[in-house]
Amino acid sequence: MHYYRHDLAFVHDSGFAFHADRCAPGILSLLAAVHGGVVLEIGCGSGALTRHLLAAGYRVIATDASPDMLSLAREALGPDADLRRITLPDEPLPAADAVVSVGHVISYLPDAAALDRAVVAMSGALRPGGVLAFDVLDLAFGEIRPSGESSGRVTEDWAIVTRYSLPAADRYVRDITTFVADGHGAWRRDDERHENVLVDTSRLPGLLAEHGVEGWVRSSFGTESLQPGLRVVVGSKPVT
Repeated sequence: MHYYRHDLAFVHDSGFAFHADRCAPGILSLLAAVHGGVVLEIGCGSGALTRHLLAAGYRVIATDASPDMLSLAREALGPDADLRRITLPDEPLPAADAVVSVGHVISYLPDAAALDRAVVAMSGALRPGGVLAFDVLDLAFGEIRPSGESSGRVTEDWAIVTRYSLPAADRYVRDITTFVADGHGAWRRDDERHENVLVDTSRLPGLLAEHGVEGWVRSSFGTESLQPGLRVVVGSKPVT
């Protein structure tokens, strides 16, 4: 499934980059142990977090499954940025000193088994001494978010309407409609259906331990406040 096509990618970049900005200080603090190393970013989107990593002196391999998001990242970061289209959970990942991801990227995978394979792949990409940090939607997210809610936002250039549903205890769905001004007095409409898998994050440290990473679940990367039910998993791979 192709998420974040051209118009939604534009809207997300224009109006929703604040999550990456909010998480960046905590992530940079976690990465201090590998300063100057290679950071593999999973789901870089339009480069909102990537620019913080680059400014801090890291060599970044920024990946995303959406060609339209990568196009925006290329415009924002310039031709020298190392941007790659990679789709989890089964495409190979390059080795790195840190693997990071914000925006509950792996929650877009079809089920818990695929999410587990992605976590294993990220663990395998870590070099000894490496750091892992990503966010993911817990089962508690579905308990907090009422089904049937909707929200909207309007600017001069775009509008977005989102309808939420919870068809199952482990499934969170957003039906998203965007309207983007076409520059000629009309609005272009597009619809996307985003399905996120919800998981029991308390079991992820055990899965990480099976693959050589010491990990734990937290409520944030640092001091930022995240949505209730959105969990952060951090870990490190010991030097053997």
